[in-house]
Amino acid sequence: MTSKETVKMSLAVGAAGMTATNAVAETDSAAVDQALTILKTYDWGADREALNPIDRAIIASHGDAAARMALEKGLVKVLTGGISRSAQDYVCRKLRVVGTGPQSVKALEPLLADEETSHIARYALERIPSVRATKAMRDALPKVSNKLKPGIISSLGSRRDKRSIAVISKLLGDSDIQVAKAAAQSLGFIGTSAAAKRLSRFMKKAPSNMKIAAADACLACAEQLLADGKKPEALALYKELKGDDLPSHVKAAAMKGILTVTIKN
Repeated sequence: MTSKETVKMSLAVGAAGMTATNAVAETDSAAVDQALTILKTYDWGADREALNPIDRAIIASHGDAAARMALEKGLVKVLTGGISRSAQDYVCRKLRVVGTGPQSVKALEPLLADEETSHIARYALERIPSVRATKAMRDALPKVSNKLKPGIISSLGSRRDKRSIAVISKLLGDSDIQVAKAAAQSLGFIGTSAAAKRLSRFMKKAPSNMKIAAADACLACAEQLLADGKKPEALALYKELKGDDLPSHVKAAAMKGILTVTIKN
């Protein structure tokens, strides 16, 4: 076989391989489209396997931005088309994985104020790598019921959103104890110098039913500050947690923190 014949054969094999790959891609795309159509009328008790092509496509799209964007577009279209609670749950879980920005956020944002969908909507938004996702939850916070506030506050804390510190701090003194505790915990998770100042200020005047929650939040904040290399701020916060009016476990944790800072110095 001459070198020209070898080249021709290689090109032929390559072309055949590309044709086969394209055929598989088209088949998979058709299966995904069919699954998305089924999803529009999907409800509890329906055959879950009918949605498997979407699951497989999401796994296969890892590292392929264009493929994920196409999947995101299809899922968002279904979500905004008026679907069952079960289908909403499924779509939100998938958008948590493939959601990237504006189109997902726009579709999920209206679900935040509904008691039936708020949890699953913020579950998706927590993972979407966009400042718009954070803003959607921050903007929703003053508008939702007290029943939903702790969840959204927690999500903002999970994202360590510095811009939420002011609005969350206002809720430290909320009459709803669950909202107040969520606010303290969230500030602890955010763990910045600004969050530490708000917690420190609140702890000095915290009512008895919030004293422990505030102290625990201060501990979490100090640990985060230390992890971020802000030793002076962490040390100052730990020292505030040695008061006689605080539980022994708080004082013990504070002393341990002080020793840790000292040793690291």
